[in-house]
Amino acid sequence: MISKNQIKFIKGLELKKFRKSSQSFVAEGPKLILDILPYFQCKILIAKTEWLRNHTKETSLYCKSTEIIEVNEEELLRVSFLKSPQEVLGVFTIPHHEMDLHSCARQRLCLALDDVQDPGNLGTIIRIADWFGIEDIFCSPGTADVYNPKTVQATMGAIARVRLHYLPLAETLQQTECDYPIYGTLLEGKNIYERDLKNNGLIIMGNEGKGLSPEIRRLVTDSLYIPSYPTDRPTSESLNVAIATAIVCAEFRRRG
Repeated sequence: MISKNQIKFIKGLELKKFRKSSQSFVAEGPKLILDILPYFQCKILIAKTEWLRNHTKETSLYCKSTEIIEVNEEELLRVSFLKSPQEVLGVFTIPHHEMDLHSCARQRLCLALDDVQDPGNLGTIIRIADWFGIEDIFCSPGTADVYNPKTVQATMGAIARVRLHYLPLAETLQQTECDYPIYGTLLEGKNIYERDLKNNGLIIMGNEGKGLSPEIRRLVTDSLYIPSYPTDRPTSESLNVAIATAIVCAEFRRRG
């Protein structure tokens, strides 16, 4: 049985300040839990009887120091952040990643996010990065929190393989003369399908409504634009930032 204090603790993890102070985050659902169990330390595992019975191998391997709580549907509903709880919920320790932006961009292709604020968009972008083999994403402080329950859910397990780093993006790029390309998606950019694209550098995606901030725009060395088709037909004003990220990453990998 799950206690009132445990319920209060888990529900409190919806708030960023509590996630930060406790260094904990929540993940839910069979696939997500099984994907991230090998990568993150699990503090608490709350699951229905059948799920625990069917996954004794995984729990014995990855949950040696985990508090495992067996619950029924009603109890799981009390701690879940989903409308329809999915058999199992875990509380995991937030990992600490260290990666220098400049070193990363010199060696390989990296992503940066300039105030992408929607948790769902962020989670989808992490999935896209995982699909295209991009292991590091550098985020401005105004970007949504990767450990928001909605973001974690939207990653569909990709959070286990993609590292996120929060830093003053413009300031970091200004501190050192960048000897690698800085790509930015801009309406006034050059057609991405006609540009020379490298297999290293930094791709910066902007805010959902405002795009790239003026500070970041000034630092872009290679501006990119995704043209609509046909060019003479009226179309939507812009693309969703996650969709745009997928198109850009696909074109880089197609060339590489």
